[in-house]
Amino acid sequence: MAAKSFQELPRLIQIILLLIPGVNWVTEIIVRISAVIERPDAINVLGLIIAIFVGFAFGWVDLIWCLLFKHLILCLV
Repeated sequence: MAAKSFQELPRLIQIILLLIPGVNWVTEIIVRISAVIERPDAINVLGLIIAIFVGFAFGWVDLIWCLLFKHLILCLV
């Protein structure tokens, strides 16, 4: 689904998607909903809830996390 597809993208594309305000929030929501559908555990649900309510600030944290670990924080697939 979208979570695995996002992780398979080149790191540069991941960073670009998370760098653009607005696009990062939409990308996060889509990837996190996909992760919750694929693996509905507490970590993925918590990540989705934080991404929905904190939005753009959490997107910048995810940008740094993605630079370091090549996946979104609290997004286990």
